[in-house]
Amino acid sequence: MRVLLLGSGGREHALAWKIAQSSALEELFIAPGNAGTKNHGKNVDIKPSDFPAIKKFVLENEIEIVIVGPEDPLVLGIHDFFLNDDELKHIGVVGPQQHAAQLEGSKDFAKEFMKRHHIPTAKYETFTKDTLEKGYAFLESMSAPYVLKADGLAAGKGVLILHALDEAKKELKNMLADAKFGAASSKVVIEQFLSGIELSVFVITDGESYKILPEAKDYKRIGEGDKGLNTGGMGAVSPVPFADATFMDKVENQIIIPTIKGLKQDNIPYKGFIFFGLINVKNEPFVIEYNCRMGDPETEVVIPRLKSDLLDLFEGVVTNTLSERDIQFDERSVATVMMVSGGYPEEYEKGKQIFGLNSITNSIVFHAGTTSDGPAVMSAGGRVLAVTSYGKNLDSALEKSYASIDNIEFEKAYYRKDIGFDVV
Repeated sequence: MRVLLLGSGGREHALAWKIAQSSALEELFIAPGNAGTKNHGKNVDIKPSDFPAIKKFVLENEIEIVIVGPEDPLVLGIHDFFLNDDELKHIGVVGPQQHAAQLEGSKDFAKEFMKRHHIPTAKYETFTKDTLEKGYAFLESMSAPYVLKADGLAAGKGVLILHALDEAKKELKNMLADAKFGAASSKVVIEQFLSGIELSVFVITDGESYKILPEAKDYKRIGEGDKGLNTGGMGAVSPVPFADATFMDKVENQIIIPTIKGLKQDNIPYKGFIFFGLINVKNEPFVIEYNCRMGDPETEVVIPRLKSDLLDLFEGVVTNTLSERDIQFDERSVATVMMVSGGYPEEYEKGKQIFGLNSITNSIVFHAGTTSDGPAVMSAGGRVLAVTSYGKNLDSALEKSYASIDNIEFEKAYYRKDIGFDVV
């Protein structure tokens, strides 16, 4: 099978690493990829949002299946672009159509969907600049802390948790009236704060049946002890110790099944991954958010735990035969620790040469923000490498990742030394 994978991060490197192991693979292309993905296929210099260039490449290279890694092309409607083009409509796309991608692209759409299908989530209301005064009144009716979410995609920065009413009102005005997050905050969802411990659950679905992938827990804050600014993710672990069979039964019956059924009832076709951002509140699961693709860095621990052929599952998605496909998991624990550029998530420098990659034998190093300069590998983003290891338990997996990190260096590299601190 000839496959095109869109994206350039650690998620895409992990997917490429796994797809490359499939006996059904003829050739894998990654657009645009990074210095790590080129070890598993051929990198192509095309942006994932450049649909005409993707069309030309797909036709010229007889691509049979397109895997969409990041959210932007999905929210922009890449799947619809294929379906509406006579030359492309026979090609399978793994990733939902634009309407379904609103589960991630619009917080208000997702909240309305959950309310309609009785899926447990925090109480909320949505406001625009025309209803700013009503937003103030709603905040006054709540107790701290206050959760404000930009409706649209804001590169992971559109959620504010505030502890003072005055500050919450000020930020609501900043978001709605002063466009703090641009068009993404033309609507703002204010919701009840839920206190608990978070985890991520993933399914792959053809719209009829689904397969549940291993769960994961990621660490978003830049500082140890979950302090400081939010990032794209500083590390992840799988499995999650508190997500036992009883808890996961609740997740499946109260959240996953109603979501799949709800999509069908609403006539929303869905082919691809659904990411459930959950919070465990006194052993009861609530949905914080949906994503319409795999998470990053969770992919770097979930995909290594998949023993089955990933390309076989993707084929099941595009041919509506997912129910007939086998899925098996590695019982070992997996941990990933992100090495990031100094200064991230604020200003940081790129173009730092990375040393020591060839010396790593006990871990898999997934590239997140890298590029090649001849034989040299250079940093090209805020999050640079995801150092991933297996272990008989999370302690041993983390120990291996940290031991490997000791052998990798680039100027001003930073990583958290406490990944897994709250579950190990």
